[in-house]
Amino acid sequence: GGSTQNQEISPAFSYTGLEKPLHSELKLISVTLSSKMAQAAGLLDQDQFSCSICLDLMKDPVTIPCGHSYCMGCIKGYWNQDGHTGVYSCPQCRQTFTPRPVLNKNTMLAEVVEQLKKTGLQAAPPAHCYAGPGDVECDFCTGRKSKAIKSCLVCLASYCETHLQPHYESPPLKKHRLVKATGNLQEKICSHHDKLLEIYCRTDQQFICYLCTIEDHRGHDTVSVATERTEKQKQLGATQSKFQQRIQEREKELQDLRQAVQSLKHSAQTAVEDSERIFTE
Repeated sequence: GGSTQNQEISPAFSYTGLEKPLHSELKLISVTLSSKMAQAAGLLDQDQFSCSICLDLMKDPVTIPCGHSYCMGCIKGYWNQDGHTGVYSCPQCRQTFTPRPVLNKNTMLAEVVEQLKKTGLQAAPPAHCYAGPGDVECDFCTGRKSKAIKSCLVCLASYCETHLQPHYESPPLKKHRLVKATGNLQEKICSHHDKLLEIYCRTDQQFICYLCTIEDHRGHDTVSVATERTEKQKQLGATQSKFQQRIQEREKELQDLRQAVQSLKHSAQTAVEDSERIFTE
């Protein structure tokens, strides 16, 4: 993720004009409430507080009209691609909006996510901290390895709860891209330049690093990995919709066929009864 652009963010709530005592009390209530919510959030799956576009914890979260939330930067980038159509959709539920919705930072959700970063990550019971079979180990633990909960795509290392904290507290490290702990970090690195594979070459249909774009892939059709993923998600959504429509059409045809068979059976039964009545009269 990039650095936060605070100048674009307009808080959803403002206490301007209220007396200072009331302002302080409201702020205390807000912080206390968000802290309590974050403690509860620590017991939930962190995916519930992750942006479905970048797959990381939300940064400057915004909630769009359908109720789904995203990083402000992610949903802006997603909608910028739809700018030429004038119709903007939700990446998850596909609900469309016209005109483009105005985005305001969800301050309460932002506080919950921030508290989750600071305290929620430490809510796991100690018994679950050590790495077991199939778990990704922390690269910075000595002795018995703790279970890694995040991997950094800049440091190319995985971190446990304790060793991850500097990434949430140090300004330079806050800019690093964190993802779910993964044991295949080297697969995300260019074998030629030892740089992160963050670009997708559509010409050669492969992931490349930024140095590749000025060498072997100069002049090729390239986009960011995030852009390609978003495009593929769109295509997948459209394909799913088509298949769903076909399934519904087939189900309707099957229902009509069943009704026709039932009607035919009823007609045959009526004909048999009429014949029996004629012969018995």
